[in-house]
Amino acid sequence: MFIGRMTTSRSPITSICVYCGSQPGLDPAYRQAARVLGKAMAESGIDLVYGGGTKGLMGEVADAVMSNGGKAIGIIPEFLMDKEASRQDLVHLTELHVTGDMHERKHMMFERSDAFVTLPGGIGTLEEIVEIMTWAQLGRHTKPMVFANIGGFWDPLQALIGHMAGQGFIHTAHLVRPLVIDRAEEIVPAIVAAAAASTNGEDP
Repeated sequence: MFIGRMTTSRSPITSICVYCGSQPGLDPAYRQAARVLGKAMAESGIDLVYGGGTKGLMGEVADAVMSNGGKAIGIIPEFLMDKEASRQDLVHLTELHVTGDMHERKHMMFERSDAFVTLPGGIGTLEEIVEIMTWAQLGRHTKPMVFANIGGFWDPLQALIGHMAGQGFIHTAHLVRPLVIDRAEEIVPAIVAAAAASTNGEDP
């Protein structure tokens, strides 16, 4: 099901998928980072592709994008409509796609996005970015991937990935090189630079 209007933007990176929690988290810095990222995306003419939630960090980043004149594309399974979102708030999104299941949602998010950013979140957020990293390892895409490491949130995961590589279980580590960025305001410039380097055949 589709609700809304089709839109495009003019940036070389036209859209960024943001994975993040449907809860706000305990540290106010997480919410602030979501708003900083959303504002930066809108000001750069980059569309937001995200899980469609109107609560937690999902709601913060979407609100920041739209409050600053940007476009928010929500993709949410029907069974999560009342768990992660308010139906009356969803109608304000630029586009809303309601999918039959999680697999359809994730595939559509991938197809609609030029890059991926992971803000703090829970198991669902982790699962989403790990799948994107897996696809990169398998050579299915070369889109920029970013861990928004707000307050060192993703440090334990980075340590685990390093441990896996050190033990010989990440056989194509050169294909799985997400950017780890501590400050939200540096995320959009880093993605644009990485995309430009990739287009020019440079090592990002």
